[in-house]
Amino acid sequence: MFEIFDELNLHVTEMPVELEENRPVYRGFLRELPQIAGEGHSRQALYRQLAEKYATYRESLVEQSSEETQTTSLLSAEQLLKYYDGETFDGFSFGEKE
Repeated sequence: MFEIFDELNLHVTEMPVELEENRPVYRGFLRELPQIAGEGHSRQALYRQLAEKYATYRESLVEQSSEETQTTSLLSAEQLLKYYDGETFDGFSFGEKE
């Protein structure tokens, strides 16, 4: 369970163990993505929750990137030029020779 984050080159930062209702509570977060935090009554539960939240985060990133790709690939040259701000892109031309 703990090797999953090593393979992904992510580091789990564990907070000090606290007692709530005479039960230990383990809390932690991913150092590279501090918005992904979790807690559990064991280290395994903590790591499982972090892994689940990270998987959800990755799925949302994949969905967002596929939506962006679809949007830009559906634009025609006229639609792209509508938003053109004067920046010259490397390798971009209309087939004109100078």
